[in-house]
Amino acid sequence: MVKAAEQEHPIPATGLAAQDSSGVLSPINFSRRETGEKDVRFRVLYCGICHSDLHMAKNEWGTSIYPLIPGHEIVGVVTEVGDKVQKFKIGDNVGVGCMVGACHSCENCNKNNLENYCPNMIFTYSAKYHDGTVTYGGYSDHMVADEHYVVRIPDGLPLDAGAPLLCAGITVYSPLKYFGLDNPGTRVGIVGLGGLGHVAVKFAKAMGANVTVISTSINKKEEALEKLGADSFLVSRDQDQMNAAIGTLDSIIDTVSAVHSLLPLIRLLKSHGKLVMVGVPEKPLEQPIFPLLMGRKIVAGSAMGGMKETQEIIEFGAKHNIRADIELIPADYVNTAMKRLVKGDINYRFVIDVGNTLKSSN
Repeated sequence: MVKAAEQEHPIPATGLAAQDSSGVLSPINFSRRETGEKDVRFRVLYCGICHSDLHMAKNEWGTSIYPLIPGHEIVGVVTEVGDKVQKFKIGDNVGVGCMVGACHSCENCNKNNLENYCPNMIFTYSAKYHDGTVTYGGYSDHMVADEHYVVRIPDGLPLDAGAPLLCAGITVYSPLKYFGLDNPGTRVGIVGLGGLGHVAVKFAKAMGANVTVISTSINKKEEALEKLGADSFLVSRDQDQMNAAIGTLDSIIDTVSAVHSLLPLIRLLKSHGKLVMVGVPEKPLEQPIFPLLMGRKIVAGSAMGGMKETQEIIEFGAKHNIRADIELIPADYVNTAMKRLVKGDINYRFVIDVGNTLKSSN
């Protein structure tokens, strides 16, 4: 059992946790803090599986705290609110994404609505909360968070297919907006057609962009063009195709988490073009500088979004009928899902049916 560190009145909970870097998840009983005056507690109904959950479960980034309960695409129904909560009531559909705290005193927090770039931002799981306790994610029966870090899920957005928008969605939506790729007619490349890539295509198209999907495999061409609505498709291993597309794209969103070469992508950019990295390979990538100089090209990064923008994307998704393509799985399938995730054997996001299938470890 996980010990409730320094909690005066801990609330019993159950979840799925990795106990070590094997990454194997098993049922566990643990404790969450009692509902504070500004807290929202909700029963978790669904939680998406992000590729970062796999990295963290195996401590591939060296920051994992065990036992580790993953999950930052969490949706459910409010069961309790604190006395000073103003935005939510019992029965509301809500969600929590990648973070549950920040300093609220720095420029990013107070001026820019960018809590995600606060130096003291607190991740939803495997981090230390303000009170010194470890945060636990959404592979669990319930969640509690300060109302500032809770978003309202509109009635028009399905909870299961909407859950991945809290990470995958905001991760691609934020750079599309920030870098001006939401202007109609902008030629945008999307590298990788996985959990992030497929929602990137949907959001970019809804914003009016001309979208080119770039993939190592031609097997995804029909899916990209016919189902997701991309305008064109490039096989990155086909040198003739890549050469023909040199200098044709205004910007590229790179969602790939595997080690890969950036040079072929930079060659696709027009002058002043931007290559925005949102995937996180486990090893550093090499980047020659000269190709950036010849065209004043930029390689940038983007991580999630602030809470204001996260609520914005959820509402945008509901308005434009954008949701993730998911495979709904029971809780006891999660380790198999992780193995399939390593192989890329998913179209396009696993979502755990927590509310109906998670059982206590007793």
